[in-house]
Amino acid sequence: MKGSLKPKEVWSHFEKICEIPRPSKKEEKILAHLIRFAENHGLSWEKDPTGNLLIRKPAHPGYENRKTLVLQSHVDMVGEKLGEVSHNFEKDPIQPVVNHEWVTAQGTTLGADDGIGMAAQLAVLESETIEHGPLECLFTVDEESGMTGAFGLQPGFLTGKILINLDSEDEGELFIGCAGGIDTLARFSPSYEEVPGHYMAFRITLNGLKGGHSGDEIHKGLGNSVKLLNRFFWEESREYDLRLCSFDGGNMRNAIPREGQALLVVPRERREDLIKHLEEYEKTVQSEYRVTEPNLKFTAEPVSKPPHMYTRAFQDNLVKALYACPHGVYAWSQDIPGLVESSTNLASIKQNGNGNILVTTSQRSSVDSARKDLSQKIRCAFELAGGQVEQAGGYPGWKPDPDSEIVRITTQAYTDLFGEKPVVRAIHAGLECGLFLQKYPDLDMISFGPTIKGAHTPDERINIHTVEKFWDLLLEVMKRIPEHTG
Repeated sequence: MKGSLKPKEVWSHFEKICEIPRPSKKEEKILAHLIRFAENHGLSWEKDPTGNLLIRKPAHPGYENRKTLVLQSHVDMVGEKLGEVSHNFEKDPIQPVVNHEWVTAQGTTLGADDGIGMAAQLAVLESETIEHGPLECLFTVDEESGMTGAFGLQPGFLTGKILINLDSEDEGELFIGCAGGIDTLARFSPSYEEVPGHYMAFRITLNGLKGGHSGDEIHKGLGNSVKLLNRFFWEESREYDLRLCSFDGGNMRNAIPREGQALLVVPRERREDLIKHLEEYEKTVQSEYRVTEPNLKFTAEPVSKPPHMYTRAFQDNLVKALYACPHGVYAWSQDIPGLVESSTNLASIKQNGNGNILVTTSQRSSVDSARKDLSQKIRCAFELAGGQVEQAGGYPGWKPDPDSEIVRITTQAYTDLFGEKPVVRAIHAGLECGLFLQKYPDLDMISFGPTIKGAHTPDERINIHTVEKFWDLLLEVMKRIPEHTG
């Protein structure tokens, strides 16, 4: 990839970033890289108790009287890979590859979310020719798994009054608002009984789903591996004595689950029925998702019989709760056509080493009361089934201000550069901006970036041409930051 893409300075830094493991909560190596960079370039830096890093750069000559601008990105990435790929996100580098007009990775997430934002910041900090006023480059930690960095940001760490968030994924669109969110977690303690001697075991697997970002792509009608597998269990357990032994699906709280598997047992005389019914169910689901999920595939593999299975009562409660738990768009905005107001993602089901089951869901809404109402509905569904429910990771939305100074500057800069007006809108995904406003209520903010598709999945890819446009826009906006008044 080296030297073949423009702007060279941005892609060069992105390639270096890909070499450094940086999953959420394991950002020590990337932070050390950023600190070395600052010291090697004679730039001052500061790290707060949460782990957020701030690198400051003086103004370019002639721009000393401009307002201080904050450029912001997050340093962590979602670690997702194809099932057959061997990759340790805590140790192994990402392998970026050029595929026509896109850059993607070899069987894993690419980390363009938000590695490309970091790369742009480093290219600005390194340059001796880019025109800009005083700069503060903020690198936050743990955005993907809970926005810990943004939560922990303290008043007084930043001095700038204008902030550009570099964590958006649609070139040509300027984002001026976002949804808030909360996680609703349900824990179950399974009860077991012995598997009868005349039963045999199968591992049922669903793969081939696209997955996707639970904010940006929740409205696209993508398949959810947990919901689709659970639907099959519910239907079959009503027909004959199909029993679950374990259930695993999904991974990240902010990704639509794309793979799942379950260990189940059935009476030996019903094994042919199981295979036949799974084939029929696969055809049904393939027909329902023929547009959005053309590659979904179910498999049934005979395996060694385990000693225990869930009791009928526990299995019924778990399966019914998962079936009743909503997933997808819950309400559309009444103010902005085409904007999702509220949604929920049934993200994962995991069984830990102690045998306990954790079901993770996340709710988003641009209306705080609607987000609360939706999360309470999900709480009730799981509590009725005997789950112990807790809610965590709540973060506020960012209310749009279409008349703000930075919005006017960026809109005009885009129009002047590219001969067309950008789309100015809110986004259903969560951004750290809402949390920034809690600590810095006078911040004037906007978010923009290049086009990234498939974020939070192994299909993640970034459009090469849009990175150049993103870079040109960033340089032009920095040049237009106004002087201090008064």
